[in-house]
Amino acid sequence: MPNSPLTPGIVPARLSRDAIARNFSDHEPPFDQHEARVAADRCYFCHDAPCMTACPTEIDIPLFIRQIATGTPEAAAKTIWSQNILGGICARVCPTETLCEEVCVRETAEGKPVEIGRLQRYATDIAMEKGHPFTRAPATGKRVAVVGAGPAGLACAHRLAMKGHEVTVYERRAKAGGLNEYGIASYKATGGFAAREVEWLLSIGGISLQLGAALGRDITLDQLRADYDAVFLGIGLQGVNALRAEGEDKQGVANAVDFIAELRQSPDLMGLAVGRDVVVVGGGMTAVDAAVQAKLLGAENVTIVYRRGQEKMSASTHEQEHAVQAGVRIIHNAAPLRVLGNGRIEGVEFAYTQDGPDGLVLLPETFQLKADQLFKAIGQTLTGAPEAAEQKGGKISGLPAKVWAGGDCAAGGEDLTVTAVAEGRDAAEAIHGQLAAQ
Repeated sequence: MPNSPLTPGIVPARLSRDAIARNFSDHEPPFDQHEARVAADRCYFCHDAPCMTACPTEIDIPLFIRQIATGTPEAAAKTIWSQNILGGICARVCPTETLCEEVCVRETAEGKPVEIGRLQRYATDIAMEKGHPFTRAPATGKRVAVVGAGPAGLACAHRLAMKGHEVTVYERRAKAGGLNEYGIASYKATGGFAAREVEWLLSIGGISLQLGAALGRDITLDQLRADYDAVFLGIGLQGVNALRAEGEDKQGVANAVDFIAELRQSPDLMGLAVGRDVVVVGGGMTAVDAAVQAKLLGAENVTIVYRRGQEKMSASTHEQEHAVQAGVRIIHNAAPLRVLGNGRIEGVEFAYTQDGPDGLVLLPETFQLKADQLFKAIGQTLTGAPEAAEQKGGKISGLPAKVWAGGDCAAGGEDLTVTAVAEGRDAAEAIHGQLAAQ
């Protein structure tokens, strides 16, 4: 294991238990009632509100904020959930600073938007404690298979169950939730929230969950098409791109997504090993989450290296600033050439790059970073897609009859929970429409 305590330089318990607990506590505490009412009162309740247009799930944001302002957070939550059934986790992990809050009238006029994400969390947290707000329609007798219990699959399953269909969700891992359970920074969703939200979602009924069932190994698309009236594929992106650098198979080199998943599932973070000098290669949210959490575990020096300029990083400016504030250094315009060391990593050599009209060019000037641990965060790839699925650009672009797809695995999908929810929900509506017409 790359994170084994037996690997020199990669050890557990770099910080005290109290320090670890502080570092991984909720990084943005929830509003209390007074704070929520004050924040809600800042909203102009715009007609044709730009925040709604910027939300991939098209939540009626002015309405739910008005409901908070008038003291009815449960009604606000139902407004949110009617469009985004995973509104609780989205309130925690959505890059609202580049979506709804970026176009808020208050942001454009004053540079300080209405805190839409925190208001959404306030409402959904309160209402989740009250139970499930929706009831199922009468049973239709139709059965639908959903492959993948990530945001797209869960949103699809819930909407179909609400319409009265019987849904079976097949998930290859030991827990449902997808990236919400395995792939986000622990301090963004503390207290096992992702798992609690899944349990709450399933409480609507009509959804059975089959864990440890992988497409292509335990089930096939042909089998599902024969056994069910419709099939939805929300299998995500399961593969990880290689560095294509000499020596990346050395001990101490690991995938950032595996590190984040291990951290998310660890029962005791004191037992999770981390290096003293950590390098993360990549420019997206996975790179930032891996780097920040390595620092919070006690790594002394953490550096993100990205091959292009800052403006090309897919991680938002807000997240980049958060990383820097946590003590992470970010180097732009550099690409890895080789991993140094005899059997285990001791450093990484990089070449400076220039991004021009002919693409990325490696410059002759190089530099080295000391490292006892390297995380690869340069994107994920589609694996495990059925042969019947047409692919374009590494995504599913065409499917046989009775089959839909959505989320990261599908063409047009983005690496955002909220977009996956929207695609799963919309696929469910399309499936329902077809089943109702039969």
